[in-house]
Amino acid sequence: MTTRSSGDGAGGAASWYPQRRPHYGYGGGSASFRGCCCCLFLLLTFLALLALAVALVVVLVVKPRKPQFDLNQVSVQYLLVAPPTSAAAATPSGVPPAASGAAYLSLNITLLFTAVNPNKVGIRYGATALDVMYHGVPLGVAAVPGFEQPAHSTRLLQTRVIVDRFNVLQADAQDLVRDAAIRDSVELRITGDVGAKILVLGFSSPKVQVSVDCAIAISPRSQSLKYKQCGVDGLSV
Repeated sequence: MTTRSSGDGAGGAASWYPQRRPHYGYGGGSASFRGCCCCLFLLLTFLALLALAVALVVVLVVKPRKPQFDLNQVSVQYLLVAPPTSAAAATPSGVPPAASGAAYLSLNITLLFTAVNPNKVGIRYGATALDVMYHGVPLGVAAVPGFEQPAHSTRLLQTRVIVDRFNVLQADAQDLVRDAAIRDSVELRITGDVGAKILVLGFSSPKVQVSVDCAIAISPRSQSLKYKQCGVDGLSV
């Protein structure tokens, strides 16, 4: 019978099980990754501060001012007011013979707006929709497309508002017929917000809104504008 010594058993076990090899480099890779993240964070912080400094310099140099957007002229093609039951009996001047509980309003006017850019840089206007109202009742919309305006310039923009037999009901209808038949003055309100952005070196500023509020009075008998009063409510960002 042959016996193995303890040394042979240990050697056999050592030869049977694979030996573990030491691994290197894990601690160094983690430190390198943390260093890259730190450098990236510092770079982004520096770029953000640089952009803020450039913006402040641009504001101080350019000194942006709010644009002006006003209603310059109103051309009246026609304004007709008639009760539903007597629409056919309305006079050629557009004045109905009598008041009733409801009325139809037909309107065709051309609005000419003036946009003034007093800044040293250009301005980009967004598309604008101004409401045309009678006693707070929306009748139609004056749509102005978006456009870009160079520095120190004035631009004229024309749009048309057409209202076809708008049904004004109850108390507003009685006021409308009374205004047309007795006062010969139908007052409309044109209101809305005009959005604009200042352009500097290819970049645009946050959106600025100028609120426009205009009141116009039209004579149904003469089919002409009686007066126009406009104002800018304020500037909001």
